[in-house]
Amino acid sequence: MFELGLTSFAEAPPEPVGGKVIGHGERLRNVIDEIETADQYGLDVYGLGEHHRVDMAASAPAITLAAAAGRTERIRLSSAVIVLSSADPVRTFQDFATLDLISSGRAELLVGRGSFIESFPLFGYSLDDYNELFAEKLDLLVKIRDNERVTWRGRFRSPLDDQAIYPRPHQDPLPIWVGVGGTPASIVRAAKLGLRVALAIIGGDPARFRTLATLYRRTLEDSGFDPETLPLAVHGLGHIAETNEQAAADVYASFTATMNRIGRERGWSPMTREQFDWMRSPDGSLVLGDPETVAAKILRWKEILGIGRFMLHTAGAVPHGKALASIELLGTEVSQIVRGLPT
Repeated sequence: MFELGLTSFAEAPPEPVGGKVIGHGERLRNVIDEIETADQYGLDVYGLGEHHRVDMAASAPAITLAAAAGRTERIRLSSAVIVLSSADPVRTFQDFATLDLISSGRAELLVGRGSFIESFPLFGYSLDDYNELFAEKLDLLVKIRDNERVTWRGRFRSPLDDQAIYPRPHQDPLPIWVGVGGTPASIVRAAKLGLRVALAIIGGDPARFRTLATLYRRTLEDSGFDPETLPLAVHGLGHIAETNEQAAADVYASFTATMNRIGRERGWSPMTREQFDWMRSPDGSLVLGDPETVAAKILRWKEILGIGRFMLHTAGAVPHGKALASIELLGTEVSQIVRGLPT
């Protein structure tokens, strides 16, 4: 069955008007409420991404997900992503193996190179080694997943000599996904290892990712893996409300403020209302609107890219009550349309 879920960075930006800031503790408790609500409405997965910024509260996703495990029964609990380049693969595996045991086999590990760089100086790594760090650590992570005892040598970590690594997860193997922003080399690397891929679509027409989806499946086949057993996922920004205009009104101020704040760090031009409205058009990247509009866009992406999972990430920050209402609409009305269930 086609899977639906959510992702979050536990965003806690200042409000666009007035500058009020939600505390990190309150925001993380809200995330746990969101995960519990998603579970209640039958959604399949919730992913929490690692960041080390004042406007994002989730620097330790496994801890928050473990807290949510005790309040949920069915939903899968994932990172989205762990910045593996600056993490220790041994500790990362242990964290998510522990989460898997606590949740009775509901953990997933989504890793990536990360779109922000704060973790590199924080944990003593050089951006000059950006690509090499990820490739080496992904290799080690997969070896740890597949072997209880590991012998390994690399450039960026002390060697392991027949080292036993515990605990072992409930699932065998622990699901590992790779988050990809649009780099063909990242797609090929993941496919050669037989790992699932989640595409992060944050701008432009999603149809431009069609070549990456084709490359992924072709590389899986060339590497001896069955694409039918390794579904492709997509993470898209958006929000759901009762009407299209209400959904846009809910997120416009916070989304543009967030994009402009990040844009100033990266030299981007400020976002205009015209750009925002194009992004929420049928060909744009924002999955934003009433349930029928959102479902139509998800089904378009499913047809274009052949995805087996869609994960909605709130565009900007909205009040907690609106976030919970969006989750309810995703798990009820959108889910029924996307999955072809009777309404």
